[in-house]
Amino acid sequence: MKGAKAKKDVVATPKKDSKELSKKAEETNLKRKKSAPKEEKATKRQVRKDRKAKKDPNKPKRPPSAFFVFLEEFRKTYKSDNPNVKAVAVIGKAGGDKWKSMSDAEKAPYIAKAEKRKAEYDRNIQAYQQKGKLADEGTGEVSDKSKSEVNDDEDEDESGEEEDDE
Repeated sequence: MKGAKAKKDVVATPKKDSKELSKKAEETNLKRKKSAPKEEKATKRQVRKDRKAKKDPNKPKRPPSAFFVFLEEFRKTYKSDNPNVKAVAVIGKAGGDKWKSMSDAEKAPYIAKAEKRKAEYDRNIQAYQQKGKLADEGTGEVSDKSKSEVNDDEDEDESGEEEDDE
């Protein structure tokens, strides 16, 4: 036998009847039919979609990296030099190649701009989170009084002065 390995010690198994094969096929079909009805599956899918939190449109967007700051400028120059090229992939590829070939000194202004945008983003996100905390505290149904009013009432009770509302 050329190119093929000879099978050694292979035990021949008797062929099964077509009746046995059809029984197994029926069993597997029954198992498939017993799975959850389509209505239940549809509700599971809806639950998965509902679980995903919706994004807040007021949340500040993350700042671009130094590469993307560079790419903003590069796109403008590349489009003016090559007005016939409309493919985004071609422009991105050319930008990536240019970025790789640049030295650290050439990348420095883009890195500085990216850091400046990151600092601005940090300020904006902090302000956004403060607004969120204020809104969360305002919706709390624990008490109608602010924390300072609650502390004032406790101080008055400790001093022995009680107010009568009669």
